[in-house]
Amino acid sequence: MKKLPLIAVLALATAGVQPATAQQKFENLDRLDGLVAMTVGANIGEPGGPAAPVDRRLRLAACPSTPSVEGPVFGAAIVKCDALGWRIRVPLTGGGAGAAAPVARYGAAAVRPAQRDMVVKRGDPVQLIAGNASFSVSRVMIADEDGAVGDTIRVREDKKSAPILAQVVEMGTVRIPGFNDF
Repeated sequence: MKKLPLIAVLALATAGVQPATAQQKFENLDRLDGLVAMTVGANIGEPGGPAAPVDRRLRLAACPSTPSVEGPVFGAAIVKCDALGWRIRVPLTGGGAGAAAPVARYGAAAVRPAQRDMVVKRGDPVQLIAGNASFSVSRVMIADEDGAVGDTIRVREDKKSAPILAQVVEMGTVRIPGFNDF
């Protein structure tokens, strides 16, 4: 019997073994982005289109048929594979044709209000300003709620402190109501 070199033995032993990632087939996320864009009629970042591409960290099992896309529903498109049972939600940007579409609620048609741009997000640090033409005082706080310019939201210094109501002035800036003479 003839002896095979060690390299030949290792090559033969690993020839039938494939890496775990090669054995699994994942859904093509670019295809999902395209399906959502076609369904809502706008590309990524455009008004009414997806706010961002599908998260590339997702490892969805490859759907044996074309995934279905529904929406917009509550500001998002729903992509699902009925054969495998997975479903994801893709957030959409406001301002598209779907923003003014009527939505049926309890049998009556209601018009969806126009979405406003949220310039402060929950958990963001914001500059709280109080003062008038003679003086102003400011302090860094944390927003408890999302807010658009003109909204009144709760902010607090830390998790244990009591909330303070403040009006959103611009991105990252809020002011205490009553001190309007800046």
